[in-house]
Amino acid sequence: MKRIDLHRPPRTRDEVAALYTAHGHLVLRRARQILNDEAEAQDVLQEIFVSLIHEPQQFSGTSSITTFLYSASTNRCLNRLRDGKNRRRLLAERRAPEAIDARGERLAQMRQLLTRLPAELAQVIVYSHLDEMTHEEIAEQLGCSRRHVGDLLARAAERCQREERTP
Repeated sequence: MKRIDLHRPPRTRDEVAALYTAHGHLVLRRARQILNDEAEAQDVLQEIFVSLIHEPQQFSGTSSITTFLYSASTNRCLNRLRDGKNRRRLLAERRAPEAIDARGERLAQMRQLLTRLPAELAQVIVYSHLDEMTHEEIAEQLGCSRRHVGDLLARAAERCQREERTP
């Protein structure tokens, strides 16, 4: 297989296929961590690589492809969590019953909390608490300073405390 440049957008379907082969497992693992749902994780994997076929310019080449895929999968997963929250809200408004798994209640609460946070705060929480990344690693991922990461984590903690007190 032809070697591809990992710092420029893929130009052909073959290049996207090569990226999928080389990095698809990273996207899938990331989606599984955040969503805890195999079918949803598989959907995110497919969506990301299909979107690269249709909009290759979304990867600008200012970072490595792995950094781009990591960020894209995190954002897609957070969007799915938000969409799920909206779906549940609409069903509740129609008085549709919803099954709740008692063992996963705390994890579900955490996911619900993430849906109420601004994207930047939700990302920094996922990177810090789920991925156990250092401030420096998060700063690199977000393209900001370590100090800004600390500020974001402090804001996220304050917001989470307020959200947990709100019924």
